Amino acid sequence: MVYVSTRGQTPPARFRAVLLEGLAPDGGLMVPGRYPRVDAAMLRAWRGLPYAQLACELMSLFADDYPAGELARLTRSVYTAALFGSEQVAPLTDLEPGLKLLQLSNGPTLAFKDLAMQLLGALFQFELSAGAGTLNILGATSGDTGSSAEYAMRGRTGIRVFMLSPYGRMSAFQRAQMYSLNDPNIFNIAVEGTFDDCQDIVKQIGSDVEFKRRHRMGAVNSINWARVAAQVVYYFHGYFAATGDDADRVSFCVPSGNFGNVLAGWIARSMGLPIDRLIVATNENDVLDEFFRTGRYRLRSRRQTVATSSPSMDISKASNFERFVFDLVGRAPDHVRQLWRQLDERGEFDLTATPYWQGAAACGFGSGRSTHADRLATIRSVFHASGRIVDPHTADGIKVARDAGRPGIPMICLETAQPAKFSETIVEAIDQAPPLTHAMSEMLARPQRFEKMPPDAAAIRRYIEARSS
Repeated sequence: MVYVSTRGQTPPARFRAVLLEGLAPDGGLMVPGRYPRVDAAMLRAWRGLPYAQLACELMSLFADDYPAGELARLTRSVYTAALFGSEQVAPLTDLEPGLKLLQLSNGPTLAFKDLAMQLLGALFQFELSAGAGTLNILGATSGDTGSSAEYAMRGRTGIRVFMLSPYGRMSAFQRAQMYSLNDPNIFNIAVEGTFDDCQDIVKQIGSDVEFKRRHRMGAVNSINWARVAAQVVYYFHGYFAATGDDADRVSFCVPSGNFGNVLAGWIARSMGLPIDRLIVATNENDVLDEFFRTGRYRLRSRRQTVATSSPSMDISKASNFERFVFDLVGRAPDHVRQLWRQLDERGEFDLTATPYWQGAAACGFGSGRSTHADRLATIRSVFHASGRIVDPHTADGIKVARDAGRPGIPMICLETAQPAKFSETIVEAIDQAPPLTHAMSEMLARPQRFEKMPPDAAAIRRYIEARSS
């Protein structure tokens, strides 16, 4: 398996060569030269496999340059009941007729991102033990990526983490998860701006090839290909749990911000997994919903990006969207470069008048939007019906999934986080707080350590330089 850039100006490379990368040197994102294909015989053979073994089978298709047995050892070490709460790792539960919930938030930081990030930490550690030296990780978070990355990398020899987060735009629980860590290899930078400002800074620094090489910079955001590949696994796992026959079809509804989560579903579908539709659920920051309804991709300014009660989705520049558009335009990098040039110059592009756009349904997508009032109503209705408390992002997904369901085709909504991370919204919805464990209460009471900085890439570059030698 070789990887190419969406911009077409980076030499092809193998999985381990792109593992540590965020942006490719030409400013694009690395993608497989072709998607591996699965057939009915492979689906039959994989049905019933434990999560770790299924992860090994799938990751081996994307990463075929490891020593024999190494991926099996790494996946076994990560996908355990000790880390994820049960042997199933990601249990599937019936929510209501026709709608199921894939529980992805049982990892160390109570967010779906642990499923990929824990494996990424193990892969990084393997590279360092193989002689890669030290690694400085730069990332941006809207809430959950930061804590997931920090918990996966904390205490790992030779790894430092520099994590940018939008000051004042995360929940109290999310802040505590990150800022209460006192590990000497963890550096939290609270940027006075939005998540998009944080992400732009990461891209600016990541596009400086000489700086990246000098300081051995790596990436953990979902622009890192290994994270996307690891997320493909739970689409197969969810499909097997929801069906009894490999000819059955299911749909997935995915709360979406940076497009990495649903991109993994697109890849699973492109590989041959029988997915009927992928439904993109947004909050009030509805750039992706607008695209899938109209074919127009229109960014929002910092002032237009709304702070909502599902803050991890408060994103107007979906980094992984470029990988999907690369496929949509026939994997033609010159078209991708042209579209992103328009995006830089005008803040938007429109595919409706091009031969690439026949509508969202033509490529198996649907979409919908959920508001604060919708979130509250959904949290309330699920609680009253079942006693289950869902977090606001998952509530966005459930609301849109209910609207998009089709008779006879199971709809699987992806859970994104545990409700304890968003107590204020839960209290507003059902007049009671989600239960906290003793460990959670203890974490919330710890002192917090972070550096507040303006959205200035040069200043943050200097901060990294001073601490990465």
